[in-house]
Amino acid sequence: MTTAPTRVLVADDEQSIRFVLRETLEEAGHEVTEVASGDAAIEALAARPFDLAFVDIRMPGPSGLEVLDHVRALGADTAVVIITAQNTFENAVEAMKRGALDYLVKPFAVADVLGLVEKARRTRSLQHEVRELRREVSGQATLGERLVGTSPAMLEVFKTVGKMAASDVAVLVTGESGTGKELVARAIHNASARSEGPFVAVNSAAIPRELLESELFGHERGAFTGAVQARAGRFRDAQGGTLFLDEIGDMPVELQAKLLRVLQSGEVTAVGAQRPEHVDVRIIAATHRDLDTSVADGSMREDLLYRLRVVPVHLPPLRERPADIPVLTRHFVERYAQELSTSARYLADETLERLGRYAWPGNVRELENAIKRALVLASGEVLAPEDFAFLEGEAAAREAPADLERVVEAEVASLLAKGDAEEIHRRILERVERPLLESVLRETDGNQIRAAARLGINRNTLRKKISELGIRLPGRA
Repeated sequence: MTTAPTRVLVADDEQSIRFVLRETLEEAGHEVTEVASGDAAIEALAARPFDLAFVDIRMPGPSGLEVLDHVRALGADTAVVIITAQNTFENAVEAMKRGALDYLVKPFAVADVLGLVEKARRTRSLQHEVRELRREVSGQATLGERLVGTSPAMLEVFKTVGKMAASDVAVLVTGESGTGKELVARAIHNASARSEGPFVAVNSAAIPRELLESELFGHERGAFTGAVQARAGRFRDAQGGTLFLDEIGDMPVELQAKLLRVLQSGEVTAVGAQRPEHVDVRIIAATHRDLDTSVADGSMREDLLYRLRVVPVHLPPLRERPADIPVLTRHFVERYAQELSTSARYLADETLERLGRYAWPGNVRELENAIKRALVLASGEVLAPEDFAFLEGEAAAREAPADLERVVEAEVASLLAKGDAEEIHRRILERVERPLLESVLRETDGNQIRAAARLGINRNTLRKKISELGIRLPGRA
Protein backbone atom coordinates (compact mmCIF):
# COMPACT_ATOMS: atom_id res chain seq x y z
CA MET A 1 0.00 0.00 0.00
CA THR A 2 1.48 3.35 -1.08
CA THR A 3 1.33 6.39 1.18
CA ALA A 4 -0.45 9.43 -0.22
CA PRO A 5 1.81 12.45 -0.75
CA THR A 6 1.76 15.10 1.96
CA ARG A 7 0.29 18.44 0.90
CA VAL A 8 2.77 21.09 2.11
CA LEU A 9 2.60 24.88 2.18
CA VAL A 10 5.91 26.80 2.32
CA ALA A 11 5.60 30.45 3.42
CA ASP A 12 8.84 32.45 3.52
CA ASP A 13 9.91 35.77 2.00
CA GLU A 14 13.38 34.37 1.19
CA GLN A 15 13.31 32.82 -2.27
CA SER A 16 16.32 30.62 -1.49
CA ILE A 17 14.55 29.07 1.51
CA ARG A 18 11.43 28.37 -0.58
CA PHE A 19 13.58 26.81 -3.31
CA VAL A 20 15.43 24.49 -0.92
CA LEU A 21 12.23 23.35 0.78
CA ARG A 22 10.41 22.79 -2.53
CA GLU A 23 13.29 20.76 -3.99
CA THR A 24 13.63 18.67 -0.83
CA LEU A 25 9.93 17.96 -0.45
CA GLU A 26 9.09 17.34 -4.09
CA GLU A 27 12.05 14.99 -4.45
CA ALA A 28 10.55 13.02 -1.54
CA GLY A 29 7.23 12.82 -3.39
CA HIS A 30 5.22 15.51 -1.61
CA GLU A 31 3.03 18.24 -3.11
CA VAL A 32 4.31 21.77 -2.46
CA THR A 33 2.69 25.22 -2.69
CA GLU A 34 4.93 28.21 -1.98
CA VAL A 35 4.07 31.80 -1.00
CA ALA A 36 6.15 34.81 0.06
CA SER A 37 3.99 36.62 2.65
CA GLY A 38 1.69 36.11 5.61
CA ASP A 39 -1.37 37.33 3.68
CA ALA A 40 -0.69 34.90 0.84
CA ALA A 41 -0.26 32.09 3.33
CA ILE A 42 -3.63 32.80 4.93
CA GLU A 43 -5.29 32.94 1.50
CA ALA A 44 -3.73 29.61 0.48
CA LEU A 45 -4.81 27.95 3.73
CA ALA A 46 -8.38 29.19 3.21
CA ALA A 47 -8.46 27.98 -0.40
CA ARG A 48 -7.46 24.34 0.15
CA PRO A 49 -6.48 21.96 2.95
CA PHE A 50 -2.81 21.31 3.74
CA ASP A 51 -1.33 18.54 5.86
CA LEU A 52 1.72 20.59 6.83
CA ALA A 53 2.88 24.21 6.61
CA PHE A 54 6.43 25.54 6.98
CA VAL A 55 5.93 29.21 8.00
CA ASP A 56 8.63 31.84 8.57
CA ILE A 57 8.27 33.65 11.91
CA ARG A 58 9.06 37.04 10.26
CA MET A 59 7.78 37.94 6.76
CA PRO A 60 5.73 40.69 5.08
CA GLY A 61 2.18 40.98 6.38
CA PRO A 62 1.06 38.71 9.23
CA SER A 63 3.91 36.99 11.07
CA GLY A 64 4.36 33.25 11.18
CA LEU A 65 2.86 33.14 14.66
CA GLU A 66 -0.19 35.08 13.41
CA VAL A 67 -0.58 32.61 10.54
CA LEU A 68 -0.36 29.83 13.11
CA ASP A 69 -3.12 31.51 15.15
CA HIS A 70 -5.24 31.75 11.99
CA VAL A 71 -4.85 28.02 11.32
CA ARG A 72 -5.90 27.17 14.85
CA ALA A 73 -8.86 29.61 14.74
CA LEU A 74 -10.08 27.88 11.59
CA GLY A 75 -9.95 24.54 13.39
CA ALA A 76 -7.85 23.14 10.54
CA ASP A 77 -5.82 19.96 10.92
CA THR A 78 -2.78 21.56 9.30
CA ALA A 79 0.39 20.91 11.28
CA VAL A 80 2.53 24.08 11.42
CA VAL A 81 6.30 24.26 11.67
CA ILE A 82 7.66 27.73 12.52
CA ILE A 83 10.87 28.70 10.71
CA THR A 84 13.13 31.06 12.65
CA ALA A 85 16.60 32.52 12.29
CA GLN A 86 16.71 33.40 16.00
CA ASN A 87 17.24 30.32 18.14
CA THR A 88 15.86 31.73 21.42
CA PHE A 89 13.96 30.52 24.46
CA GLU A 90 11.16 33.02 23.78
CA ASN A 91 10.65 31.88 20.18
CA ALA A 92 10.66 28.22 21.18
CA VAL A 93 8.16 28.63 24.01
CA GLU A 94 5.94 30.99 22.03
CA ALA A 95 5.76 28.71 19.00
CA MET A 96 5.03 25.57 21.03
CA LYS A 97 2.56 27.38 23.27
CA ARG A 98 0.49 28.48 20.28
CA GLY A 99 0.26 24.91 19.04
CA ALA A 100 3.12 24.51 16.54
CA LEU A 101 4.17 20.98 15.65
CA ASP A 102 7.79 22.05 15.98
CA TYR A 103 10.15 24.77 14.86
CA LEU A 104 13.02 24.79 12.40
CA VAL A 105 16.15 26.91 12.88
CA LYS A 106 17.96 28.39 9.88
CA PRO A 107 20.20 27.04 8.45
CA PHE A 108 18.59 23.60 8.53
CA ALA A 109 19.47 20.16 7.22
CA VAL A 110 17.45 18.18 4.67
CA ALA A 111 17.08 15.36 7.21
CA ASP A 112 15.43 17.78 9.65
CA VAL A 113 12.83 18.78 7.05
CA LEU A 114 11.96 15.21 6.10
CA GLY A 115 11.87 14.21 9.76
CA LEU A 116 9.28 16.90 10.41
CA VAL A 117 7.13 15.62 7.53
CA GLU A 118 7.13 12.19 9.14
CA LYS A 119 6.35 13.71 12.52
CA ALA A 120 3.37 15.51 10.97
CA ARG A 121 2.08 12.23 9.56
CA ARG A 122 2.29 10.54 12.97
CA THR A 123 0.63 13.34 14.90
CA ARG A 124 -2.10 14.54 12.53
CA SER A 125 -4.74 12.42 14.22
CA LEU A 126 -3.92 14.18 17.50
CA GLN A 127 -4.24 17.77 16.26
CA HIS A 128 -7.28 18.44 18.44
CA GLU A 129 -4.94 18.11 21.44
CA VAL A 130 -2.40 20.40 19.83
CA ARG A 131 -5.11 23.08 19.38
CA GLU A 132 -5.55 23.19 23.16
CA LEU A 133 -1.97 24.39 23.51
CA ARG A 134 -2.82 27.73 21.82
CA ARG A 135 -3.00 30.75 24.12
CA GLU A 136 -1.62 34.26 24.45
CA VAL A 137 1.70 35.04 26.05
CA SER A 138 1.54 35.85 29.72
CA GLY A 139 4.04 36.47 32.52
CA GLN A 140 7.31 36.63 30.60
CA ALA A 141 10.26 35.83 32.87
CA THR A 142 12.64 38.55 33.99
CA LEU A 143 16.32 38.54 33.04
CA GLY A 144 17.25 36.96 36.35
CA GLU A 145 14.67 34.17 36.04
CA ARG A 146 15.07 33.41 32.34
CA LEU A 147 16.09 29.99 31.11
CA VAL A 148 19.12 30.30 28.85
CA GLY A 149 20.59 27.83 26.40
CA THR A 150 20.94 26.87 22.75
CA SER A 151 21.90 23.20 23.04
CA PRO A 152 19.50 20.57 21.65
CA ALA A 153 18.80 19.34 25.19
CA MET A 154 17.72 22.81 26.35
CA LEU A 155 15.63 23.41 23.24
CA GLU A 156 13.69 20.25 24.10
CA VAL A 157 13.12 21.67 27.59
CA PHE A 158 11.87 24.94 26.08
CA LYS A 159 9.43 23.09 23.84
CA THR A 160 8.15 21.01 26.74
CA VAL A 161 7.54 24.18 28.75
CA GLY A 162 5.45 25.54 25.88
CA LYS A 163 3.47 22.34 25.47
CA MET A 164 2.54 22.28 29.16
CA ALA A 165 1.39 25.91 29.21
CA ALA A 166 -2.32 25.17 28.86
CA SER A 167 -2.31 22.18 31.20
CA ASP A 168 -2.39 21.74 34.96
CA VAL A 169 -0.70 18.33 35.01
CA ALA A 170 1.95 17.58 37.61
CA VAL A 171 5.55 17.92 36.46
CA LEU A 172 8.70 16.28 37.85
CA VAL A 173 11.95 18.10 37.06
CA THR A 174 15.11 16.04 37.54
CA GLY A 175 18.78 16.93 37.33
CA GLU A 176 21.92 17.44 39.35
CA SER A 177 22.15 20.24 41.89
CA GLY A 178 22.71 23.59 40.23
CA THR A 179 21.25 22.71 36.82
CA GLY A 180 18.34 25.17 37.16
CA LYS A 181 15.38 23.04 38.22
CA GLU A 182 13.61 25.92 39.97
CA LEU A 183 14.07 28.10 36.88
CA VAL A 184 12.26 25.45 34.84
CA ALA A 185 9.46 25.39 37.40
CA ARG A 186 9.16 29.18 37.27
CA ALA A 187 9.18 29.13 33.46
CA ILE A 188 6.30 26.63 33.44
CA HIS A 189 4.39 28.78 35.92
CA ASN A 190 5.06 31.99 33.97
CA ALA A 191 3.91 30.40 30.71
CA SER A 192 0.70 29.02 32.21
CA ALA A 193 -2.76 30.42 32.89
CA ARG A 194 -1.71 30.57 36.57
CA SER A 195 1.01 33.16 35.92
CA GLU A 196 -0.94 35.86 37.75
CA GLY A 197 -1.18 33.60 40.81
CA PRO A 198 1.55 32.97 43.39
CA PHE A 199 4.61 30.80 42.82
CA VAL A 200 5.51 29.22 46.17
CA ALA A 201 8.71 27.18 46.59
CA VAL A 202 9.41 24.71 49.41
CA ASN A 203 12.71 22.86 49.83
CA SER A 204 11.88 19.55 51.48
CA ALA A 205 15.52 18.97 52.43
CA ALA A 206 15.98 22.34 54.14
CA ILE A 207 13.11 22.10 56.64
CA PRO A 208 13.33 19.82 59.71
CA ARG A 209 11.06 16.82 59.23
CA GLU A 210 9.08 17.58 62.40
CA LEU A 211 8.17 21.03 61.00
CA LEU A 212 7.61 20.10 57.35
CA GLU A 213 3.99 18.96 57.78
CA SER A 214 3.03 22.26 59.36
CA GLU A 215 5.02 24.16 56.74
CA LEU A 216 3.11 22.47 53.91
CA PHE A 217 -0.39 22.05 55.29
CA GLY A 218 -0.54 24.70 58.01
CA HIS A 219 -1.67 24.36 61.62
CA GLU A 220 -4.28 25.65 64.01
CA ARG A 221 -3.44 27.75 67.02
CA GLY A 222 -2.50 25.48 69.92
CA ALA A 223 -2.13 22.42 67.70
CA PHE A 224 1.26 21.71 69.30
CA THR A 225 3.72 23.31 71.68
CA GLY A 226 4.84 26.61 70.21
CA ALA A 227 1.85 27.01 67.88
CA VAL A 228 0.87 30.38 69.36
CA GLN A 229 -0.99 31.40 66.21
CA ALA A 230 -2.54 29.69 63.21
CA ARG A 231 -0.54 29.22 60.01
CA ALA A 232 -2.02 28.84 56.53
CA GLY A 233 0.71 26.58 55.13
CA ARG A 234 2.34 26.61 51.71
CA PHE A 235 -0.51 24.82 49.93
CA ARG A 236 -2.96 27.54 50.86
CA ASP A 237 -0.32 30.22 50.23
CA ALA A 238 -0.14 28.91 46.64
CA GLN A 239 -3.93 29.02 46.10
CA GLY A 240 -4.64 29.71 42.42
CA GLY A 241 -0.97 29.36 41.52
CA THR A 242 1.89 26.86 41.59
CA LEU A 243 3.55 25.00 44.46
CA PHE A 244 7.13 23.97 43.74
CA LEU A 245 8.28 21.06 45.92
CA ASP A 246 12.05 21.03 45.62
CA GLU A 247 14.06 17.96 46.63
CA ILE A 248 10.91 15.86 46.88
CA GLY A 249 13.12 12.78 47.21
CA ASP A 250 14.14 13.96 50.69
CA MET A 251 10.58 14.13 52.03
CA PRO A 252 9.92 11.65 54.89
CA VAL A 253 7.88 8.63 53.78
CA GLU A 254 5.17 9.23 56.39
CA LEU A 255 4.62 12.73 55.03
CA GLN A 256 4.57 11.43 51.46
CA ALA A 257 1.37 9.56 52.31
CA LYS A 258 -0.30 12.81 53.42
CA LEU A 259 0.92 14.60 50.31
CA LEU A 260 -0.54 11.83 48.16
CA ARG A 261 -3.94 12.27 49.81
CA VAL A 262 -3.85 15.99 49.02
CA LEU A 263 -3.02 15.29 45.39
CA GLN A 264 -5.84 12.75 45.15
CA SER A 265 -8.52 14.79 46.91
CA GLY A 266 -7.47 18.38 46.31
CA GLU A 267 -8.04 19.02 50.01
CA VAL A 268 -5.65 20.05 52.78
CA THR A 269 -6.16 19.41 56.48
CA ALA A 270 -4.09 21.66 58.71
CA VAL A 271 -2.43 20.17 61.79
CA GLY A 272 -4.99 20.32 64.59
CA ALA A 273 -7.90 21.11 62.22
CA GLN A 274 -11.11 19.08 62.10
CA ARG A 275 -12.16 19.80 58.54
CA PRO A 276 -10.24 19.79 55.26
CA GLU A 277 -10.08 22.81 52.98
CA HIS A 278 -10.13 22.68 49.17
CA VAL A 279 -7.04 24.03 47.39
CA ASP A 280 -6.54 24.89 43.71
CA VAL A 281 -2.81 24.43 43.22
CA ARG A 282 -0.60 23.07 40.45
CA ILE A 283 2.26 20.87 41.66
CA ILE A 284 5.76 20.92 40.20
CA ALA A 285 8.30 18.75 42.01
CA ALA A 286 12.06 18.47 41.57
CA THR A 287 14.87 16.22 42.75
CA HIS A 288 18.51 15.45 42.14
CA ARG A 289 17.92 11.83 43.19
CA ASP A 290 17.07 8.77 41.09
CA LEU A 291 13.53 8.26 42.41
CA ASP A 292 13.18 4.83 40.85
CA THR A 293 16.07 3.75 43.06
CA SER A 294 14.39 5.48 46.00
CA VAL A 295 11.22 3.47 45.32
CA ALA A 296 13.28 0.28 45.32
CA ASP A 297 14.93 1.06 48.67
CA GLY A 298 11.64 2.17 50.26
CA SER A 299 12.43 5.86 50.72
CA MET A 300 9.92 6.94 48.05
CA ARG A 301 6.32 5.86 47.61
CA GLU A 302 5.72 4.44 44.15
CA ASP A 303 2.13 5.71 43.98
CA LEU A 304 3.28 9.24 44.83
CA LEU A 305 5.98 9.07 42.16
CA TYR A 306 3.35 8.16 39.56
CA ARG A 307 1.25 11.14 40.65
CA LEU A 308 4.18 13.56 40.43
CA ARG A 309 5.78 12.26 37.23
CA VAL A 310 2.90 12.86 34.82
CA VAL A 311 5.29 14.93 32.69
CA PRO A 312 9.01 14.38 33.34
CA VAL A 313 11.56 17.07 32.46
CA HIS A 314 15.26 16.23 32.74
CA LEU A 315 17.97 18.89 32.91
CA PRO A 316 21.34 17.48 31.84
CA PRO A 317 24.46 18.66 33.68
CA LEU A 318 26.38 21.56 32.16
CA ARG A 319 29.33 19.31 31.23
CA GLU A 320 27.00 17.45 28.83
CA ARG A 321 25.87 20.65 27.05
CA PRO A 322 29.05 22.73 26.62
CA ALA A 323 27.38 24.67 23.79
CA ASP A 324 25.40 26.50 26.49
CA ILE A 325 28.47 27.79 28.34
CA PRO A 326 29.17 30.84 26.10
CA VAL A 327 25.56 32.04 26.08
CA LEU A 328 25.18 31.47 29.82
CA THR A 329 28.44 33.28 30.50
CA ARG A 330 27.38 36.33 28.47
CA HIS A 331 23.98 36.26 30.15
CA PHE A 332 25.51 36.36 33.64
CA VAL A 333 28.00 39.09 32.69
CA GLU A 334 25.13 41.19 31.35
CA ARG A 335 23.05 40.50 34.44
CA TYR A 336 25.66 41.19 37.13
CA ALA A 337 28.08 43.74 35.65
CA GLN A 338 25.87 46.71 36.47
CA GLU A 339 24.56 45.22 39.71
CA LEU A 340 28.10 44.76 41.05
CA SER A 341 29.24 48.21 39.80
CA THR A 342 32.22 46.73 37.99
CA SER A 343 33.99 48.06 34.92
CA ALA A 344 34.21 44.55 33.42
CA ARG A 345 31.71 44.16 30.58
CA TYR A 346 33.31 41.94 27.95
CA LEU A 347 34.76 38.45 27.55
CA ALA A 348 37.92 37.53 25.69
CA ASP A 349 37.61 34.60 23.27
CA GLU A 350 40.35 32.80 25.21
CA THR A 351 38.23 33.17 28.36
CA LEU A 352 35.27 31.40 26.79
CA GLU A 353 37.60 28.64 25.61
CA ARG A 354 38.94 28.20 29.14
CA LEU A 355 35.46 28.12 30.67
CA GLY A 356 34.43 25.56 28.06
CA ARG A 357 37.22 23.22 29.16
CA TYR A 358 36.21 23.30 32.83
CA ALA A 359 34.00 20.44 34.08
CA TRP A 360 31.56 22.61 36.15
CA PRO A 361 30.65 20.01 38.80
CA GLY A 362 28.38 22.65 40.37
CA ASN A 363 26.67 23.18 37.01
CA VAL A 364 24.99 26.49 36.09
CA ARG A 365 25.00 27.70 39.71
CA GLU A 366 28.79 27.28 39.89
CA LEU A 367 29.21 29.13 36.58
CA GLU A 368 27.00 31.96 37.83
CA ASN A 369 29.01 32.33 41.04
CA ALA A 370 32.29 32.15 39.12
CA ILE A 371 31.18 35.01 36.86
CA LYS A 372 30.19 37.14 39.86
CA ARG A 373 33.51 36.45 41.55
CA ALA A 374 35.50 37.28 38.40
CA LEU A 375 33.54 40.51 37.88
CA VAL A 376 34.35 41.65 41.42
CA LEU A 377 38.06 40.86 41.09
CA ALA A 378 38.63 41.93 37.46
CA SER A 379 41.00 44.84 36.94
CA GLY A 380 39.80 45.92 33.49
CA GLU A 381 36.82 45.96 31.16
CA VAL A 382 37.60 42.56 29.63
CA LEU A 383 37.39 39.32 31.59
CA ALA A 384 40.62 37.51 30.80
CA PRO A 385 41.45 33.81 31.37
CA GLU A 386 43.54 34.71 34.43
CA ASP A 387 40.45 36.21 36.08
CA PHE A 388 39.25 32.62 36.44
CA ALA A 389 42.51 31.19 37.78
CA PHE A 390 40.70 30.31 41.01
CA LEU A 391 38.91 27.47 39.16
CA GLU A 392 42.15 25.50 39.00
CA GLY A 393 42.55 25.65 42.78
CA GLU A 394 38.97 24.53 43.34
CA ALA A 395 39.41 21.64 40.91
CA ALA A 396 42.57 20.55 42.71
CA ALA A 397 40.81 20.76 46.07
CA ARG A 398 38.04 18.48 44.81
CA GLU A 399 40.53 15.89 43.63
CA ALA A 400 41.71 15.17 47.18
CA PRO A 401 38.80 15.88 49.54
CA ALA A 402 39.45 12.67 51.44
CA ASP A 403 42.77 14.01 52.72
CA LEU A 404 41.06 16.86 54.58
CA GLU A 405 38.34 14.52 55.77
CA ARG A 406 40.94 12.14 57.20
CA VAL A 407 42.68 15.00 59.03
CA VAL A 408 39.38 16.09 60.61
CA GLU A 409 38.45 12.50 61.50
CA ALA A 410 41.84 11.97 63.13
CA GLU A 411 41.55 15.20 65.12
CA VAL A 412 38.08 14.26 66.37
CA ALA A 413 39.27 10.77 67.31
CA SER A 414 42.20 12.27 69.20
CA LEU A 415 39.95 14.60 71.21
CA LEU A 416 37.57 11.77 72.05
CA ALA A 417 40.43 9.47 73.08
CA LYS A 418 41.70 12.16 75.45
CA GLY A 419 38.25 12.53 76.95
CA ASP A 420 38.28 16.10 75.70
CA ALA A 421 34.88 16.01 73.99
CA GLU A 422 33.46 19.42 74.91
CA GLU A 423 32.42 21.75 72.06
CA ILE A 424 34.08 19.60 69.39
CA HIS A 425 32.19 21.31 66.58
CA ARG A 426 33.38 24.79 67.52
CA ARG A 427 36.94 23.73 68.17
CA ILE A 428 37.33 21.86 64.87
CA LEU A 429 35.84 24.77 62.92
CA GLU A 430 38.28 27.18 64.55
CA ARG A 431 41.20 24.90 63.66
CA VAL A 432 40.11 24.84 60.02
CA GLU A 433 39.00 28.49 59.78
CA ARG A 434 42.20 30.08 61.02
CA PRO A 435 44.57 28.65 58.37
CA LEU A 436 41.92 29.14 55.71
CA LEU A 437 41.46 32.83 56.44
CA GLU A 438 45.17 33.44 57.00
CA SER A 439 46.06 31.81 53.66
CA VAL A 440 43.53 33.83 51.68
CA LEU A 441 44.51 37.08 53.44
CA ARG A 442 48.18 36.44 52.63
CA GLU A 443 47.30 35.75 49.01
CA THR A 444 45.38 39.06 48.79
CA ASP A 445 48.03 41.05 50.70
CA GLY A 446 45.57 41.71 53.49
CA ASN A 447 42.90 43.24 51.19
CA GLN A 448 39.73 42.29 53.04
CA ILE A 449 37.37 43.12 50.16
CA ARG A 450 39.20 40.78 47.78
CA ALA A 451 39.63 38.15 50.48
CA ALA A 452 35.93 38.17 51.31
CA ALA A 453 35.09 37.82 47.60
CA ARG A 454 37.41 34.84 47.21
CA LEU A 455 36.06 33.21 50.33
CA GLY A 456 32.48 33.84 49.19
CA ILE A 457 31.50 35.56 52.43
CA ASN A 458 30.40 39.05 53.44
CA ARG A 459 33.20 41.53 54.31
CA ASN A 460 31.64 42.22 57.72
CA THR A 461 31.62 38.48 58.42
CA LEU A 462 35.31 38.31 57.53
CA ARG A 463 36.16 41.25 59.81
CA LYS A 464 34.27 39.61 62.65
CA LYS A 465 36.17 36.33 62.14
CA ILE A 466 39.52 38.16 62.05
CA SER A 467 38.70 39.74 65.40
CA GLU A 468 37.31 36.56 67.01
CA LEU A 469 40.26 34.41 65.95
CA GLY A 470 42.90 37.09 66.65
CA ILE A 471 44.29 36.91 63.13
CA ARG A 472 47.06 39.36 62.30
CA LEU A 473 46.80 40.93 58.86
CA PRO A 474 49.85 40.71 56.58
CA GLY A 475 52.22 43.66 56.97
CA ARG A 476 50.91 44.57 60.43
CA ALA A 477 52.73 44.03 63.70
